[in-house]
Amino acid sequence: MPAYRNIDLCDKSCMCLYVCPTGATDTENSIIDVDKCISGCMVCVHACPMGAISMIPLEYPPQQPKEEAVIQAQRFLAYSKLIQEGIAEECAQKAASPVVRQFAEALSLSNRKMAEDLIRESGYLLPQSFNVRKLLLAMSKEAEPGFPREAAELLLHKLAFV
Repeated sequence: MPAYRNIDLCDKSCMCLYVCPTGATDTENSIIDVDKCISGCMVCVHACPMGAISMIPLEYPPQQPKEEAVIQAQRFLAYSKLIQEGIAEECAQKAASPVVRQFAEALSLSNRKMAEDLIRESGYLLPQSFNVRKLLLAMSKEAEPGFPREAAELLLHKLAFV
């Protein structure tokens, strides 16, 4: 498992730079060279005062199989969370009080996160971030042979990205 630096947490204290036995850390571009990193060494992980470095597996284990009844229950819960998200968004839009608006927006976001987790657990990962949208759009435009352009465009459309 090589090390990975979360640049949002990194304060550029450079402790990882000083302790890495192979020089795999690079504070200029915040990248840890996977080829140089001693898998499982964890010296940089323990040295980082911000907790910005963690170990990532090179291969993820297969998802645990679930019975169809469990998957259906997860989908139902995810759907109910999406309904609740919509209700909270509507409350936020109609709220006269800034406190109520902020609470409704937080509730809406919380329901979105719970729905995403449930969908992910059901075996689906919805690409909803801006970066994924940008990547899918670029890949659709410059599609290489074998890339499912139509499926990517349909996914973007269904997720209201287009």
